[in-house]
Amino acid sequence: MIKYFRDWVAYCLLLIYWAVTSVFVSLLGTLLYMILPQKYALASGRFLIQKDFQSFIGLLRMTGLLILQDEQLKTLLNKPGAMIVAPNHIALWDVVFIVAQVPELICIMKESILKNPLFGGQAGRLAGYIPVDSISQMIKLAKRSLLKNDQLLMFPEGTRTKTDAQWMNPIQGGVALLAKQTSVPIVPVYIRSNSRFFEKGWPLYNKPEFPLRMSINVAEPVYIQENETAQEFVQRLEKIYLDELSRPHPLRRTAKH
Repeated sequence: MIKYFRDWVAYCLLLIYWAVTSVFVSLLGTLLYMILPQKYALASGRFLIQKDFQSFIGLLRMTGLLILQDEQLKTLLNKPGAMIVAPNHIALWDVVFIVAQVPELICIMKESILKNPLFGGQAGRLAGYIPVDSISQMIKLAKRSLLKNDQLLMFPEGTRTKTDAQWMNPIQGGVALLAKQTSVPIVPVYIRSNSRFFEKGWPLYNKPEFPLRMSINVAEPVYIQENETAQEFVQRLEKIYLDELSRPHPLRRTAKH
């Protein structure tokens, strides 16, 4: 009973902390976006978002609500050249864990999320994140970034894994089109958890069982082959993800009952 009460108090306080700091970061991001030259705006936005995410993760760990294994993300730091970091998307907050470790990634996110102050709002704009307003616009902006040697964070499923999906949603064609047009590598990232917390449709009042356990693993880069079509590449890439996510693992996704 004491643990149950403690977990509820910690959970509520962390939700409040998230809301307050996100609104603050959004307001500060809006101000900096208006007054800083682009060169300094990008660095400021990424620093601001990273520190906000790191503080949140630190509190989760300190309160015992989260056990996180994310050391492999550090292998992406200072990696030269353009690339697309492509995690499976099990929960709303996946981006938090990745950007906390690799702040230079330019996130491709739904425009509604980038405008939402509870997710940093204008700080994402300050950091140069790419909004998904339309697929054609997203491909155009993402291609431009990759040709400038930028590194992108893109969820190949396009949205969070559906509740009834065993391992992940089908991979969408956007990531393959970008690989085809730019020849940059796709770096699969596998996110696993013992909980479906923050999956699609999860209400905030539904407290998960703590501690949450998460594991994030980075795979070898995958390149599109010379004569491979985008559709063939999607099929090959999807098989790589499914083979990995379905193998025995302490945090392997379980079927929804």
